[in-house]
Amino acid sequence: MSPTTLALTQASGLADLAKEFDETKVTPGILGFLVFAALGLAVWMLMKSLNRHIGKVDFEESSAPDTGRS
Repeated sequence: MSPTTLALTQASGLADLAKEFDETKVTPGILGFLVFAALGLAVWMLMKSLNRHIGKVDFEESSAPDTGRS
């Protein structure tokens, strides 16, 4: 089978799939859900890490220096 014949055979198969494609039933599918879940998990982990790092900060505000003027 030549590469041209193989390409034409695959192209006709894709054309058949395109005819069966219903644009009103398009959904993100499982891949969209997994990407969304991964992003949500990453944000949760970043927020947890941020809170941990902010908790380690020991900041004491110093009083304003007295200039001695009245």
